[in-house]
Amino acid sequence: MTQETEHIAAGLAIRQVAYFVPDIEAAARAHTAQFDSGPFFVFRNVPLNSSIHRGVEQRFDHSSAYGQWGDVMIEFVQQHGDESSAMHDLYPAGSGRFGLHHMAVFVDQLDAAISDFEERGLALAQLSQTNDGTRFAFVDGSASFGHMIELYEPSDALLGFYRMVRDASANWDGSNPIRNLGE
Repeated sequence: MTQETEHIAAGLAIRQVAYFVPDIEAAARAHTAQFDSGPFFVFRNVPLNSSIHRGVEQRFDHSSAYGQWGDVMIEFVQQHGDESSAMHDLYPAGSGRFGLHHMAVFVDQLDAAISDFEERGLALAQLSQTNDGTRFAFVDGSASFGHMIELYEPSDALLGFYRMVRDASANWDGSNPIRNLGE
């Protein structure tokens, strides 16, 4: 391993904890009721330019709810359809199973970080790109940790989104716990 790749994995902070669930709104409401987290921002049918799962282009139609719980963002993910994905790697379609799916970290260079994680034995499971050009990857840590690790570069737009979710939680009075993005 080179000095550059050693640096990539060193000091990565967990930015988000994500759960695969059958209903993102129900999960967000339950989390809010149990932990006073939120509010949660729902993004339905996240538009993607591409998604490659295990080397094969796949449709990855999913919706997410994002909220703040202390210092970390919580995401609930619901996949629409039975297509192969990093979600279904851990929770096969039709199994009725759900739970912790991934922890997300920011990396300086996505391609270099993917290579670094692969050198460490964590294979790339999925690489996707949103319509605005944000790329994100899931590397498979399930054999070691029981979950995936999501990698993405912290663009101004992404950092702004994280800030918006965090700021909405500051002094939040518990009203309007589910908020739809784009409305």
